[in-house]
Amino acid sequence: MKTGVSRRWILVDSKGQSSILDLDKYAIMKRVSIHARDLRILDPLLSYPSAIFGREKAIVLNLEHIKAIITTDEVLIRDPMDDNVLPVVEELQRRLPLPAISLGEGEDDDQPVVNGTQNEMQTVEPTEFPFEFRALEVALEGVCSYLDTQTRELETAAYPALDELTSKISSRNLDRVRKLKSAMTRLTSRVQKVRDDLEQLLEDDGDMADLYLSRKLVAGVSSPLSGQVAPYWSPDTSSIRSKLLSKASRISGITHEETDVEELEMLLEAYFVQIESTMNKLTTLREYIDDTEDYINIQLDNHRNQLIQVVILAGIASASVFLSIITYARHKGLVGS
Repeated sequence: MKTGVSRRWILVDSKGQSSILDLDKYAIMKRVSIHARDLRILDPLLSYPSAIFGREKAIVLNLEHIKAIITTDEVLIRDPMDDNVLPVVEELQRRLPLPAISLGEGEDDDQPVVNGTQNEMQTVEPTEFPFEFRALEVALEGVCSYLDTQTRELETAAYPALDELTSKISSRNLDRVRKLKSAMTRLTSRVQKVRDDLEQLLEDDGDMADLYLSRKLVAGVSSPLSGQVAPYWSPDTSSIRSKLLSKASRISGITHEETDVEELEMLLEAYFVQIESTMNKLTTLREYIDDTEDYINIQLDNHRNQLIQVVILAGIASASVFLSIITYARHKGLVGS
């Protein structure tokens, strides 16, 4: 019996602990409950477009070098040995764990004792964005920062090269700018793909709602007859973008309507603004290249016109000399009239 090709993944759990897994596609499909067509999108050997979409129990993310599956309590990332993936893994290990909040001594007396469980209430987990959103934030931040870094490196190389070409038109400088323009075109295409993915996701509330894995999990396990609802989140603590991202959550409270996607929308908008800024840098660079090309073309046209004038003047001078020689020869009788 033929089995799937084994692939290496790195798993980061909600405690920030990581481990390398060597699982075939069937084991991955069973672990995170996704279809083969979803897993195929993450295959590095296949050229699938970038994508972010939600399934019943997982978020599938394919952006640049980050190919990940996010669930409510773990993140699986492909190609763990990739140099560009390692910083993302380290950031996940740092930011995914939620440190417990211990109640102060002065607060203990006010806490009710229920079945002798007061000590168990001394330490509670802080309310925060759900696990899948914290993982998604790290992935988006990694991709946007990576593309922005490449854009700044390109700017650092391109602007001096363009200025040098403007001051001295040579084959070497022209070839250097040509390579930089090709690199800019490729990078622009990659940035545009990520930007389009975020924009498309922001325009569809249904797609954003599909990414609320914890909400769907709570809805699936809670029973209205029991009078108890599984704990949910209310982002009151600070994170990297807490001031921006928790505003809507504090208004909506602990319970959320299924159609409420304001939390995620604000998260995505923050990174859409960042990728849009990167896109604007590349647009400005493209305009500078176009302006330089126009200037070079004007200079070349001017040189060509000057060369044509020289050729014409040389032709006129040659004709004048020739006529002068013929006239002199006829005057001396060296040639017939």
